[in-house]
Amino acid sequence: MTACYVYAYPHKTAYRPLGEHPSGRPLLSDLWAAEPKDALSLYLHIPFCEVRCGFCNLFTRIGAPDELTTRYLDALDRQATAVRDALGDDGPVRFAAAAFGGGTPTFLTAGELERLCDIAEKRMGAGLGAVPLSVETSPSTATADRLNVLADRGTTRISIGVQSFVDAEARAAVRPQHRSEVEAALGRIRDARIPVLNIDLIYGIEGQTGKSWRTSLDAALAWRPEELYLYPLYVRPLTGLGRLGGAAGGPDTAWDEQRLRLYRTGRDHLLAHGYEQVSMRMFRRADAPRTGPDDHACQTDGMIGLGCGARSYTSSLHYSFDYAVEMREVRGIIDGFTSTEDFSRAEVGRYVDEGEARRRHLLQSLLQADGLRPSEYRGRFGTQPHEDFPEELERFSARGWLDGSAGGGLLRLSPEGLAYSDALGPELFSPAVRAAMAAYEAK
Repeated sequence: MTACYVYAYPHKTAYRPLGEHPSGRPLLSDLWAAEPKDALSLYLHIPFCEVRCGFCNLFTRIGAPDELTTRYLDALDRQATAVRDALGDDGPVRFAAAAFGGGTPTFLTAGELERLCDIAEKRMGAGLGAVPLSVETSPSTATADRLNVLADRGTTRISIGVQSFVDAEARAAVRPQHRSEVEAALGRIRDARIPVLNIDLIYGIEGQTGKSWRTSLDAALAWRPEELYLYPLYVRPLTGLGRLGGAAGGPDTAWDEQRLRLYRTGRDHLLAHGYEQVSMRMFRRADAPRTGPDDHACQTDGMIGLGCGARSYTSSLHYSFDYAVEMREVRGIIDGFTSTEDFSRAEVGRYVDEGEARRRHLLQSLLQADGLRPSEYRGRFGTQPHEDFPEELERFSARGWLDGSAGGGLLRLSPEGLAYSDALGPELFSPAVRAAMAAYEAK
């Protein structure tokens, strides 16, 4: 049974160059002409990091020589101008949420972060001080001057990838950092008074034990973060750990069982300390302020992504730029992006018909702890989930992954179902998407 982190559907490995499609590369103005534009989400992608963690398969490169960040922001400015023009002025264009991700957005200097915010506000028209704004950071780049810019420009949530407070585990994950540096960064974040702090932790690192996992959990809890994300370690092709190989590099039943034990340890520990489970990965402090959408924010259409690693969603097409993990390929894509003058057309993507939209809605809803109300599904699609996906839901039920005690017709995962979210998600992929992902050549 394949397991993977399903953070969007269809996955980027199912995208293809749109120039190969019979209709060619569509104009953004045509794509967005009939779309609702009064509650859009905006995502700006910064594909730079100081180091690349051993587990990372995100679209990012190490460093930015020869004023590359300046050229990248110049291109981002051109892209934002083209996208805003494509949205038109026939009706209201408003943004309901914004996020800066990567890579590491705070790889940019304080002055460059000011410019990034200006692109979002002055080019796109997103009032960052009036909508939820989430920004990702790292221990080494969460400096006081950068954090002050983010706080002044309206950031409501900051997410820091710590992964482990145990230095030996950080080294095993090919993430060079020391706990003292992490603690200092967390102190600076709290000093900036950004309302929501999220800490990312990883379980399944080589050498990690139940005791050392609780050490990281307790170290994180000491900062009373409003949110905590617990991620299982996966070793993907072309990543640092993937090249190193070892016991964690392929199918390993003992390692799978260890990760499940650590997941349950982490879940139970956080629940006992006053946190609510939002999904397999996300836990929110019960008294934390709600500053924006949960991690199912990609469930709805109306996402505009700027930057060469960002994706955009309309009701009929998901699109982005090319995707790669290997460093040489990533550098080439970034260089191509920075030299682009015409951003008026979609380059790479996948068309989404109503069948895929149903799968996407069910998948993204079911992977949340709150589940899915069939009445909402019926209101959108005119059918019931069990009518559209009888075999899949029957399998989940037979495995004990569905909560039979949920009332009111609620379709919700059981605690065991949440634990197996990364196996459950791929079982809802369509045959066409599976085939496209299988045919993708990793690069």
